[in-house]
Formats: sequence, structure tokens, C-alpha cells
Amino acid sequence: MLFDEQDINASMDKIEVIDFHQTVEVEGIRFWCYTAGHVLGAAMFMVDIAGVRVLYTGDYSREEDRHLRAAETPQFSPDVCIIESTYGVQHHQPRHIREKRFTDVIHSTISQGGRVLIPAFALGRAQELLLILDEYWANHPELQNIPIYYASPLAKRCLSVYETYTLSMNDRIRNAKSNPFVFKYISPLKSIENFKDVGPSVVMASPSGLQSGLSRQLFDMWCSDKKNACVIPGYVVEGTLAKTIINEPKEVTLLNGLTAPLNMQNCQSVEMYFNSQKMAKAIGRLAEKTPEVGESVGGLLVKKGFSYQIMASDDLHVFSQLCTANVTQRITIPFASGFTVIKHRLSQIYESVDSSVDEESGVPTLRVHDQVTVKQDTDKHISLHWSSDPISDMVSDTIVALILNINREVPKVVVESEDVQTEEENGKKVEKVIHALLVSLFGDVKPGGNGKLVIRVDGNVAQLDKQSGDVESENEGLKEKVKVAFRRIQSAVKPIPLSAT
Repeated sequence: MLFDEQDINASMDKIEVIDFHQTVEVEGIRFWCYTAGHVLGAAMFMVDIAGVRVLYTGDYSREEDRHLRAAETPQFSPDVCIIESTYGVQHHQPRHIREKRFTDVIHSTISQGGRVLIPAFALGRAQELLLILDEYWANHPELQNIPIYYASPLAKRCLSVYETYTLSMNDRIRNAKSNPFVFKYISPLKSIENFKDVGPSVVMASPSGLQSGLSRQLFDMWCSDKKNACVIPGYVVEGTLAKTIINEPKEVTLLNGLTAPLNMQNCQSVEMYFNSQKMAKAIGRLAEKTPEVGESVGGLLVKKGFSYQIMASDDLHVFSQLCTANVTQRITIPFASGFTVIKHRLSQIYESVDSSVDEESGVPTLRVHDQVTVKQDTDKHISLHWSSDPISDMVSDTIVALILNINREVPKVVVESEDVQTEEENGKKVEKVIHALLVSLFGDVKPGGNGKLVIRVDGNVAQLDKQSGDVESENEGLKEKVKVAFRRIQSAVKPIPLSAT
């Protein structure tokens, strides 16, 4: 467990409460929040950094339900959206159809004398489902002698919050004559010992994944009776029992380790067959040359209606309403040491570090790994410029880390004259580093004859040829370990070649 209750309590002092739409500024970064419509109090944050607006949100809902308003549409269009994407590529049925399916399954199960288990999260969906059930029971007098329970201590505590903050909900709740969360036909259930399982009933219990707790205990009791039903109302996590029973296995493993037949209803199996192959028409530059059989064609796949087209990125704006763009990034870092110090350090990491002068400003520049440009803007500032992509972002991160490290150890930085740094001296330095790293790994490492190193581990001996990397040893395990370690050390102490990307 990463954090315990003590860690959570210690973090409470660092939480600052703000209102929706209240603008807060911290060190030049402005942000404010909108209602997200997912659960009571859920918020989407708009962050403004130097005029660039980023909308950051977890789950959100643009559909008003029984108690929550839909997520707000921000007043300003964001430049970047960072959004939770569990259902990002799925289409849901309309809410009234989903609710009818939910209540129909429960009604039919109760009518045949069965029991209904609803494993659900304690917050959010549980409160919405309880409203649906209480309203459905109110409209169907024949069901009002059938008990409904919610069995979750956390859900009970959450319910008191919902009872209090009705003014933060939609107009349906705010204009109600009485508090809708004071249920007429639903009761809390503390534990399995307090449950009288003597006839048809509906129980909403946590956890939603059926991995433990009261929901799992009831599932084990009811899963073998075909009159009963398990209604899974939302997202289920891979690897949980709830995910397993969606595929309707013939039997399940109970908490006590025994197996039992799965006869209860959980979903209706419908077999549908689809051809997974899709045909895409190559257009534009990609269509100028007919590819050979088996040759791969690379491009952007664009869907128009029910057809697919593949095209070069440069043709995107010609054959569609889409376009491509390059994100150019720039960062300025305080730096008061000599510019040659940076070049010296970068040359130890990257094989390609080219010096030049900026044509517009005339300031010294370095082109690192043919990806990132480093400029000495002033005597006290360095700026990095690059077009964003995975390789360039990685290179820029290493440069930033290197510059910040130099700032911390300025008195220790000594740039040796390039004339003094002969190939022989560099070779000696590399040998010392390799020897030190081998000692840290294997302990007893001593020079041997013919330029070899003798390594002893637990009575086993290995001889390493520093030139070829060959290893001689009667112990195959030690031989392989020394060979792999030497190869990795060699690659670590040498500058990264440009061809590596």
C-alpha cells in the first residue's frame, strides 16, 4: 500500500477549497473550474499558462441525469484537452433506454421469486440507481412489499452528503417538495448477519468488482439459483469476478475455494460475427505508385462515413478538413556559467554537438543530436528550442537536467582544454570508469596478463578481454553476467551516436 490513513490525514492541511468559476493565480499560472456532471462536486479545471489554455478533467458527463446537472461548456475554447478516456470511443444508449432495461430485469426477476444483486461503486452511480429504484417502486404498488437494501458503509456516509447539498444539483432535485434522498422504499444494510434472506429482494452492495465484501458474500449465496439475477450497472475492472461473469462461465470459484455452477442471470448472450478486415483507398501521393504485393503502405487512415482512406500527412488538408501541425517548444533556464561548459558536458553524452551562431540575434548556439537548439540568450539565461516529438522531448529533458546540475555544482566545473584532451588520455579515463563499475558489481577485479581483467566471485574466476569483450570462465553463469555487464558499461560510458535515433 502506497499511502495509509495517516498520510491522508497529513495531506488535509494542504488542501485549499475554492468555488466553481473562482479564478486563482499561483506564480503566474491562472486556473478556475467548472462542474463536470459526473458525481456531486466533480470539477473540470481550466489552466491558463502564458495564454495557453489547458482543460484538465477526469470523468465528466454532458447528459443530465436524475440528480446532477450536465457538465458545463467552458466559456473559452481550450488549446489542449486532457480527458479521462474509459468510454472515449464508445456510444452509449439513450438514458431512458438504459433505465428501462435496468428496471425490466429487476421487475421480471422479482416476479418469478428471485433475488437481485447490484454490485456498484459507493459514490456517484449508486445514488443515481437508488433514485431510480425508489421512484420505480413508488410507481408500482405490487412491488412495495419487496425490500430494497443498500449495503455499503461508505455509500451511507456519502448519502448524508447528498441529502445536505441538494442545492448543488439540478432543477429536478432543487424544486422537489421533499428531499429525494430520504428514501421511502430503501433501507441500509449493515452486514450479512442483519440480512433476512427469506424471499425476493433487491440488494445494492459494494465493491462493484465482486472481489470481496458483502457483494461477494451475497453473490456466493445466490449464484447457483437460476431465479436470481446479478445486474452490473457500470464499468468493471479487468481481472475481477464481475468482469469474468459477464462472459457467462459455467462455474465460478467461491470465497471458500470451492466451485459452484453459475446459473443466475447476469446478461443475455448474443452471438454476432463481424469481418475484422477493413479496406482503405489510397489517395494523393500514396496512389502515385502501385505497391508491390506484400509491401507496407504508411500514411494516415481517415474515416469518411463508412469508407476509409489512407493518405500522406502532407495531403491531409487537400482531401479532408483536417490538418497537421508541429508544436515548437521553448524553455528558458537561468545559467550564469560559461557556454563552453555546457558544450563540454553535452559532448560527453551526445556524439553530435555542433557549435554555430544564430543568424538573427548573433548569439552562440549548439545543435544537439540534430534535435534541440541551445541558445545563450544573455549572460544569465539559456534557452532551448525544439519541435516536439518523443526523441526531441527526451533529448531536451536531458539537457535541462544537465544545465540544472551544472548550476548546483558551478565551483566544481572545470573545462579542460581540447588540445590537452588526447585520445590516449580519454582512453585512460574510460578504462578507470569501466574498472570502477566492474568493482562495484563483482567486488574482486584485478588486472591480469595480456590486457585482461581477472574477476573472482565466490571461488569462480572469469577473465575479461577489455578490447574484444570476450570472457573466459568455467562457470557459464558468471561468464554470461560479466559479458552482459561489460557490454552495458561500454555503451553507458560512450557518447550517444546520432545514428541511434
